[in-house]
Amino acid sequence: MTLLQWKDEYSVGIDAVDYEHKELIALINRLHDELGGEAAKLTVPKFFGDLLEGISAHFALEEKFMRERGYDQLDQHKRDHERLLDEIREIMDAFEDAEKFDSAKVATRLEAWFSRHFETYDARLHRMLGAHPHRELNWQ
Repeated sequence: MTLLQWKDEYSVGIDAVDYEHKELIALINRLHDELGGEAAKLTVPKFFGDLLEGISAHFALEEKFMRERGYDQLDQHKRDHERLLDEIREIMDAFEDAEKFDSAKVATRLEAWFSRHFETYDARLHRMLGAHPHRELNWQ
């Protein structure tokens, strides 16, 4: 079952950036599928680790781009990245500590995560500065 769907309002209008964001959504959807599987307690922790690593790399690339271009809201954007990474870590911890994991609650949190960050911080960033260097995201 698909957790997140790409929405036009997520678009920052730059194909390479939108592509990376679509890949993030696909990864979250694969994580959601893993959460519902019978072997979730075995497979999901590694998947969470891969997700955190991939998102961290994406954020680092974006922050490097902002520094190089002298982006005026680097500090605010970076703080939101840190908040988002903290949320992923909290979800990971909750999964590891829970007898039964509430995937509906995760869905709500992740939808808010994407909506808020894509539509505000990323939209402004890419309207102001254009595309950052694109790299293929190879999350499996």
